[in-house]
Amino acid sequence: MSRYLTPSKIGLLALISGYTDSVVPTASTIPILSFIVSLILPLNAAGATKELNRLDQKVIISIDDFQKATITHASGVPGRTVWDLLLIRLWEINSFDALHVFFDNLSSLLVKTREEQQRDIENGVSLPIDRMLLSRTSPLGTFVRRAQLEFTRLQFHDTTVLWKSFITYREPTLPTWKRRNAAAGKTTFDVNLQGNSLSWEDRLTDILYGDLQQSGTQEGSISTDDVERLLEFQVDEMQKMGNRISEEMKDQFRSMVQTGVTVPSLSHYVKFLDSWKAGDYPSSFDNLHRYFDYTMHNRDRTFYQYALLNLAILQADFGCYSEAISAMQETISTARENKDMGCLNFSLSWLYHLGKAHPGEMAEVGKSGMLGTEKEGLAFLKAKAKETGMWSLLSTTLLSEAKLLLTNGDSIAVAFENLVKATHLNITKNVTAMVGAQMAMQASIFGRLGVTQLAWSYGETFLQCYASQSPKEDVLKCICRGSELLARRGRYNEAMSMLEDIDPETLRTLKFHQYWTISFGNLVAAGHFLAQLRAAPAPDSEVAYSISLLHLELLIRQEDYSTALDTLEDYHAELAEENSDILQRVKLLTLKARILDKCGRPEKGFSIAIRAATIAHRARLLPALWDAVGAVSNVLINLKEFAAAGKMLESIMPQVLECEDCNLAARTYSLLVDAQMGQAGQAKLKTPKRKEHLIKALEFIDRAFGEFSRIEDVQGQCEMMAKKATIMHLVGDLVLANDYAAKYLDIKREAADDN
Repeated sequence: MSRYLTPSKIGLLALISGYTDSVVPTASTIPILSFIVSLILPLNAAGATKELNRLDQKVIISIDDFQKATITHASGVPGRTVWDLLLIRLWEINSFDALHVFFDNLSSLLVKTREEQQRDIENGVSLPIDRMLLSRTSPLGTFVRRAQLEFTRLQFHDTTVLWKSFITYREPTLPTWKRRNAAAGKTTFDVNLQGNSLSWEDRLTDILYGDLQQSGTQEGSISTDDVERLLEFQVDEMQKMGNRISEEMKDQFRSMVQTGVTVPSLSHYVKFLDSWKAGDYPSSFDNLHRYFDYTMHNRDRTFYQYALLNLAILQADFGCYSEAISAMQETISTARENKDMGCLNFSLSWLYHLGKAHPGEMAEVGKSGMLGTEKEGLAFLKAKAKETGMWSLLSTTLLSEAKLLLTNGDSIAVAFENLVKATHLNITKNVTAMVGAQMAMQASIFGRLGVTQLAWSYGETFLQCYASQSPKEDVLKCICRGSELLARRGRYNEAMSMLEDIDPETLRTLKFHQYWTISFGNLVAAGHFLAQLRAAPAPDSEVAYSISLLHLELLIRQEDYSTALDTLEDYHAELAEENSDILQRVKLLTLKARILDKCGRPEKGFSIAIRAATIAHRARLLPALWDAVGAVSNVLINLKEFAAAGKMLESIMPQVLECEDCNLAARTYSLLVDAQMGQAGQAKLKTPKRKEHLIKALEFIDRAFGEFSRIEDVQGQCEMMAKKATIMHLVGDLVLANDYAAKYLDIKREAADDN
């Protein structure tokens, strides 16, 4: 079979020939050239478009694609379209000899070499003035030269296969050709048959072309180059977008193999990526070794570091971190030996991010001083990325630097500066793959500052404008974070709808499916489901922390405070040892103060709440700060400092509402109720001041009940109804007190029926 030439490439050569004959008018030049270039340029060439990706996925360009691309464009010949002239050129190849003549004449499309031009001058041959000539090094010229070279290298059998497949390829245009040529018939494809009046029933015709009447994919319609192009496209998509091979593409690949095409060794790498994303460790390991066993024969040790790099990433994804670190260290050593700066910089960056995700596994590497401190490692990566022009790595490093500042509670302004630098870099260098991480970081910063609406807007902007160009993992995380924000507002149906609308093809990747499942866990905090989540390994440290927080919340709801305290202490010690995000540690401190309050020892949580508030204020973690202030106010209420607690809570209430967190708002309103009731109790009976505090308490109860109702918190709703019934009883309105008590029982009963 052919290594390069196919019938569709003959069609492209005919179209290029028409272009050089100046039959394509100026208005149609750009569309026609765009169509040609999209099919002959390398897959990753600059300026690649969605149309290019669509054609690459088709592999075989049908004659209908040529018709759609050319039939709407008028030609330089009056009354004829570009499609009409292309059809003439295709049917002019009307014999096996004409095919040879066609390829022999391709040289006339190219600018002659200096030696040939000198020879023509000596022989008195003038240059053609009726057609344009292609530069030998231009994309079109390179394509023409290679096609001509590949044709001369074909053996006789392969040439006849190409000729027969071209006949089959051109056959659908016969009715159109008959309308323009009355003499055309069934044997028009070969002028020798028509000239000798041979029909399909003749023995000679049957021997030569009998196999053309068979259905199915014609042998020779696909070349090894087409298969390699398809595989390169799949590798690029799988590495860049993080998805698996679709079933449609697998079926297409199987049909190509059935035509007898030579399968390149790259197919083993595609199988490795697909098995890896599917979570099939044995198959992925086997295909990885098989691929590099083939490639190492040709590329020797210069390709060895990439085998180690893939092996390290594979081991890490399946939880074998010690093996992954060993393989990555060897990758770094080999890359240095071969002076492969791209591989070296990527490996160091990957090792740094692995250390952030799994600090315990990187203890030995840290002792060896390979990366130095975190700031030194990032500074080194930033400098090397600039030197080598690795803009994606530079953008990643800038975002990592911003994340490090946020994690340590350092300057928000400097973090924003790094974020703006990364944004500018992504725009000027067209690093679209990093837009998702960049906008996620922006949303995270605004979330930490308590501006939830801006955080939501950035997520929506990313999903609307950049999702199609970004890795599937970034898109999935953005959707999950968006659903979490909706859940905090109590909009559970919308949150569930966001998760359920995720493309099922994306969830065929094991890691993405785990992340999606955990996001459902944030919405449905049931004990048995949480147990399943804790049994499975978390995709990253943030998800692991979310599961731990859910576990603590469940223990608090179950009133198992001793276990909750012990578990919290273990989590906090683990986070401190790993030097994790300061926001996570502040949340655990505030949660500890709440647990101590539930235990009836609120005073013990005073210093803890003050510490949490101080750290949150210094690091500008505003939602965590309001939560910590609420914990401090709760201690003051228990110490009967109701006025001070009320002033603190009223001062932060607008910012709390801006966070759009129903749970935080409900707890703050509940504390305001306690503060107002305390002040009412300290006021004299039947005074306006006492009445004012009671009215405010009732107002805050209604607001707290509304917030608890949004998030369907039955325990909170019952607590508010109980407080309201108590107030009605105190003011002597026994009828309303009984009504609220009955409503309390109704809420309990409805919750029991739903369960």
